[in-house]
Amino acid sequence: MKNRIKIIRNVVIGVLFASMMSCDVLDVESPSVISGSAYWKTEEDLKAANQAIYTYLREVDEQLFLLGESRAETAGLNAVGSAGGYDIYFNNTLTSATVGASWQPFYALINACNLVIKYAEGIHFNSQADKDYYLAQSYVMRAYAYYVMVRSWGELIIRTEPVEGTDPKVLYKERSSVEEVFALIKSDIDKSIELFGDHPNSSAPASGRIYWNKPAANALKGDVYLWTGKRLNGGEKDFTIALNALKEVKEPGVELIPDFGKIFDVGNKFNSELLFCAHYQKDERNHNFYWHTWIIQAGVPGNIDEETKNTLFPTGGGQALTVPTKLLVDAYDPDDTRKAGTLYEIYTYDEEGNREYYQSVCTKGKGLVESGHRYFMSHVILYRYADVLLMMAEAKNALGMDPSDEINQIRQRAYGENFDKHVFVSGSKAYNDEVILKERLLEFAFECKRWWDLLRFDKAFDLVPSLQNKKGKDYLKLFPISDDLLSKEPMVRQNPGYDE
Repeated sequence: MKNRIKIIRNVVIGVLFASMMSCDVLDVESPSVISGSAYWKTEEDLKAANQAIYTYLREVDEQLFLLGESRAETAGLNAVGSAGGYDIYFNNTLTSATVGASWQPFYALINACNLVIKYAEGIHFNSQADKDYYLAQSYVMRAYAYYVMVRSWGELIIRTEPVEGTDPKVLYKERSSVEEVFALIKSDIDKSIELFGDHPNSSAPASGRIYWNKPAANALKGDVYLWTGKRLNGGEKDFTIALNALKEVKEPGVELIPDFGKIFDVGNKFNSELLFCAHYQKDERNHNFYWHTWIIQAGVPGNIDEETKNTLFPTGGGQALTVPTKLLVDAYDPDDTRKAGTLYEIYTYDEEGNREYYQSVCTKGKGLVESGHRYFMSHVILYRYADVLLMMAEAKNALGMDPSDEINQIRQRAYGENFDKHVFVSGSKAYNDEVILKERLLEFAFECKRWWDLLRFDKAFDLVPSLQNKKGKDYLKLFPISDDLLSKEPMVRQNPGYDE
């Protein structure tokens, strides 16, 4: 009974923590009633606060899709041309008046991390290693949030202290340079890896793969240094750091699983390929952005085949506001098993039995069907081992090394018994990069990575149809800051190009 009371107490504290802190700039109420001596007393307080940062992470899932996927060539309109406002992303026609992507929820997440980092110092733990373990999660979460934002908006307001009052000097700040933001990101990642140390919960399996862990932190480090190696002239030094960090990810319980489709199966949510995911659970939070990628029964015409009816229905669900494009559908080789694990094609049939393509739905986030209802509670996967392998291939290629082993590990699973026809053989650096980028398309479509992959490889204006006639307008690589945000941040100026 004592344990149950303690758990309930922690959950209540966590909910209060998640709903009551910070300021108008962060789009939540001010001031915090749990700052200072009023809250931060015991280990249990810190553990509940740590839990709350993951509540905030779940709140950014829609933003991750808008920022990381919706502007690429993978996502598009449904068959009837409805998009619920997503069309401005698919067509790359964003303006400050129309953009919905916002940095507010990321700063709320950062503020939660900053509170933990600030107040943990004054809390006594029986084990310093346990205290360090919780601090490590806040440092790496803060790094991840800034990494998402800096790739999306460029210069950012840097906040390393929590916002707890209404002092304008604290609330309102100018943006710092991209270089300064990356310096903080890298410092936070290194700090988190140091703090994780050898804690028994710092492995991916021990963390449950739903809490930040040391392998996931190293995956993030590899990702960050690949970006700065290519986009900020970090060159060989950064590629070497990236490769070394990625090599640290492999540990017992981390591996590719044999069946690509099983990665996303809601009944296999804690499989050994996963490093770190935003966790969704029935009756806790039932839906994430994948709700927009499925289809309700009323959205499908009657003249479809029985197999499709049996696959998608009687339980439909979702809105199908954003669906896999025909370009993505056609990118898969017939031998590639990743296609079936990524999307399902819907065809209509005329009276003569001739079929016509209608649209597809994304199968990666189809969730749980229970009592005739579909709950979109599949994990939003932030890092998995396949990502690590392809980032290693990318780093090796940048360093003039042979990336064949890592690419062929990915292809062997993808093509199975047909792998012999698809063995990768290393060529020029440019050719290898082209192959790696294509493999990332086929592997990670609808996992909120494609837009940033295109930017890192500098291929957005070549491969995204809606950008091919806009070459030279490099400001489009970033997102505009919304008019709403600008009205709340008097010291922030619009990104160049969007201010005309």
